[in-house]
Amino acid sequence: MARELWALLAIAQRDLVKLLRDRPRLAVNLAFPILLVAGLGSVLQPTVGKVTGVSAVTLAFTGVLPATLFQSTAAGMISIAEDRENDFSRTLFVAPVSRLTLVAGKICGEATVALFQGACVVAFAAAIGVPITGGLLAALLLPCLACCLLGGAFGLVTVASLPNQRSAMDVFQFLIIPQYVLGGVLVPLHGVPGYIDVIAAVMPLRYAVDLVRGVYFHGTPGYQQVVTTSPVLNAVVIAGVFALAMTAGSLVFDYRERTR
Repeated sequence: MARELWALLAIAQRDLVKLLRDRPRLAVNLAFPILLVAGLGSVLQPTVGKVTGVSAVTLAFTGVLPATLFQSTAAGMISIAEDRENDFSRTLFVAPVSRLTLVAGKICGEATVALFQGACVVAFAAAIGVPITGGLLAALLLPCLACCLLGGAFGLVTVASLPNQRSAMDVFQFLIIPQYVLGGVLVPLHGVPGYIDVIAAVMPLRYAVDLVRGVYFHGTPGYQQVVTTSPVLNAVVIAGVFALAMTAGSLVFDYRERTR
């Protein structure tokens, strides 16, 4: 057990150090959510803000925060394809630890970086007037961690089956961009056509966004306008998708490494 834990921490530390040295990626990953919160939040205030009765900047913050955590962790899993191309993954495979520990270590490293980016988004949001208290931050901690784990599992199952880093980047963008629209990141999914609701139901990011919004707006007058599913149901769905994606991703990762 101790060996598995040390292996997990060592892999997480490697990915964390590697990502912290990639300053352009960190800068872009910070600038993008900040622009969404401040820019689009203000633009949507005359429309979405009036309809929901909730500040559009606050609404954007509660959507962009989980989306940032999800996307950052998921995108970091592209390093699996990079490790496969430079044969580093074969070096990992000689270690006397389980395959699940290897991928869990990668997710932990990516999640740590994502949480740092999320903390920067929270600090910026507080600076521009989004209501954030210490108690609210404590309540959001577990949902934010769940967003990271869900993103990591989503990235794992997506990237593990792809042949190279270029394919992984192309496919990842194709899968992540629609989730910003159908996941309700900027606009709550109330009153959408039935077929849109069905498509949105298979988007993992939808449940992460709705969970964070459910916790943030709990007990406020605007809760019913911005939350579509109960936080408990969202948490159950996230846990189920995480377990399924981790299992499938680990098996595919193991199979491709043994057969190439």
